[in-house]
Amino acid sequence: MPILGFGTYRISECEPFEHALALGYRLIDTGSYYLNEELIGQALKASGIAREEVFLTTKVWTTEMGYEGTLEACAKSLARFDTPYIDLYLAHWPVNDTMRDTWRAMEELYRAGKVRAIGVSNYEECDLALLAQHATVMPMVNQTELHPRLQQPELCAYCKELGIQMEAHTPIMRSQVRFIRELGEIGAKYNKTECQVALRWEIQRGWVSIPKAQNLYHIEENAQLFDFTLTEEEMAVIDDLDRDDRMGPNPDTFRLDAHALEKGNLPEMVQMFLKERGDFDKGSHM
Repeated sequence: MPILGFGTYRISECEPFEHALALGYRLIDTGSYYLNEELIGQALKASGIAREEVFLTTKVWTTEMGYEGTLEACAKSLARFDTPYIDLYLAHWPVNDTMRDTWRAMEELYRAGKVRAIGVSNYEECDLALLAQHATVMPMVNQTELHPRLQQPELCAYCKELGIQMEAHTPIMRSQVRFIRELGEIGAKYNKTECQVALRWEIQRGWVSIPKAQNLYHIEENAQLFDFTLTEEEMAVIDDLDRDDRMGPNPDTFRLDAHALEKGNLPEMVQMFLKERGDFDKGSHM
């Protein structure tokens, strides 16, 4: 699994994917919720890069979860990518009522070789502990929000104990790291931007990082991380920037149960997905 990837949320045209692949990105992260798996498959084929050289990650969305729903969602993702396998398949958010059946399906997909690794996204310690009660294969990756202002040390330590690789989404805080003075001061020493310093810090911490960018300049900027190394002192300065500041939804308030769909009590993200993706039966996937 590459240590640097390309995040693709809300990217709806081929050019950024093509540019990222041409620059050398070999981890592409998406999800059925992002509505761009087909574009990624097209960009990969157009690139001429061998399939085995690119690490494709996608996710089953909350309203697709459950045993049959997860199997169906994966089949649709494979068809949209036009690929025989997915490198990493993630449960996008913790949904307690369907967690057991969703994970059973993911284990089945893993054993069948349709996905080469399985994991979770936005899971906290309580979710992982619940999953561990019935899992026969533990998650290999936990993709969650991680950056200098949200370091989640307890979650990272818990995942390390379980042998789960941490993967950072929203790693440059939707570009808000540009306003962190300490990152600019460190970057000046290396002629690097605040974003590059933050990403370098994450990689040196042992996290996989998947910054998203649509601007071609920023796609290139985010990849220029391997010609400098932060000192222990600089790492410590960034370690001290943790403020428990979250950019995206908090799993504690986003966490779903199967009854929410019936009640219509759904987060905005779920409502948007149901509106935009009409190719599954809502009632059979929770």
